[in-house]
Amino acid sequence: MTVKLICVGRLKEKFYGDACAEFKKRISRFADVNIIEVSDERAPEQLSKAEMEQVKRAEGERILAKVAPGDYLIAMDLKGEQLTSTEMASRLQGIMNSGGSRIDFVIGSLGLSYEVLQRADLRLCFGKPTFSHQIFRIMLLEQIYRCFKIINNEPYHK
Repeated sequence: MTVKLICVGRLKEKFYGDACAEFKKRISRFADVNIIEVSDERAPEQLSKAEMEQVKRAEGERILAKVAPGDYLIAMDLKGEQLTSTEMASRLQGIMNSGGSRIDFVIGSLGLSYEVLQRADLRLCFGKPTFSHQIFRIMLLEQIYRCFKIINNEPYHK
C-alpha cells in the first residue's frame, strides 16, 4: 500500500515539517508514504476570478503530472464529502479491498482546478473552516494515521 500526498507549495517553518515527519513515521508502519510538493504559481495578493482560475489550472497541470494511471485520487475540496474518521477509515479499507494499492491525496493552496476535480475518484472535505495548506497537511496526515489505527483495530485517543 502506498499513500501519496501531492501538495501545492512548500512547508517553510521547521515545526510544520517536524509534525509531518512524525505522522509520516507513524503511518509507515502501515503503508509507504510519499509527500510530493509541486510549486505554487506566483500571483499577486488580490486575484480576479479569471486570474485565480489561471493559477489553479497551472498548478493543476503540475499536480496531474504526479498522478499515475490507476492511482485512486482523493481531492481535498471544500465542496467534497464530509466523513467521520470511522467513515473515512471504512472508505480507505474499501479502496484497499477492491485492489487499490496506491491512494493519492491532493491539497491545493487556492483550491484545485476543474481538471483535478474531474480526475478525482473522491472529493473530501474536513468541514467548513478554511485552513492554511501547511496546517491542513498535518491534519490530513493525522487523519490518515487515525484511519490505519481504526482499520487495524488499534486504540487511538479520541
